[in-house]
Amino acid sequence: MTRTYVVTGSASGIGKATADKLRADGHTVIGVDLKNADINADLTTAEGRAELVTRAEELSGGVVDGVLAIAGLVIPAPVTVAVNHFGAVATLEGLRPLLAKSDAPRAAVVASLAALEEVDQQLLDLIESGDEAGALAYADSLGATANATGSSVLYTTSKLSIARWVRRNAPSTEWAKAGIALNAVAPGVILTPMTAAALETEEGRAALDAGAPAPYGGPAADPVQVSNLLAWLTSEDNGYVTGQIIFIDGGAESIRRPELV
Repeated sequence: MTRTYVVTGSASGIGKATADKLRADGHTVIGVDLKNADINADLTTAEGRAELVTRAEELSGGVVDGVLAIAGLVIPAPVTVAVNHFGAVATLEGLRPLLAKSDAPRAAVVASLAALEEVDQQLLDLIESGDEAGALAYADSLGATANATGSSVLYTTSKLSIARWVRRNAPSTEWAKAGIALNAVAPGVILTPMTAAALETEEGRAALDAGAPAPYGGPAADPVQVSNLLAWLTSEDNGYVTGQIIFIDGGAESIRRPELV
């Protein structure tokens, strides 16, 4: 059966691979990005988030079967927090009423293996309290810098916060009780524009390998691998999986946390 999906970050990386996969499977995809998309919207702003919801409703006819919040940033600036957490939440919550009208509604967001790394507790608390202005102001005050992998505490904290948001909200009345599956994937090192700079240097490759050792198909995976998982999670075939953070990392998470069940 043909389904209608909204995919953010559709112009590059995992978002593009996922949009391409869904379209190749015969589904309707409404792509969202800053440019070169069906909906051009800045998800760091209230106006952009409102535009996403309004245009998605128009283009879908009022019913969406799957939402994939994939748009993300890694740069050491507050905008990363705005996109990775608040933009993703606004996407999922804003489109939830359209999902609720589907016979088989599914949603997914992209977290990261990097959520297992060092985070800033005060920033995490501000994000999880819903204080976007406070979180962005504090993020700016941190003066975060990128490490050898291109990541920073802003990236790791925002990816942890969105994963925890999924865990808290998936079982809720608004999601599970409404029949909407909500999951997250946590990729390791994926060949995207986000990781390109780190993969170009010996220091960057060593740092990525140390943080994300991937014995199964490492050191980096094609975004198609992630898109296949996202497509299944948001398909009708997924009839019972919700509230999960699924690591797709070549085995890295199991190496880092071997005793965690």
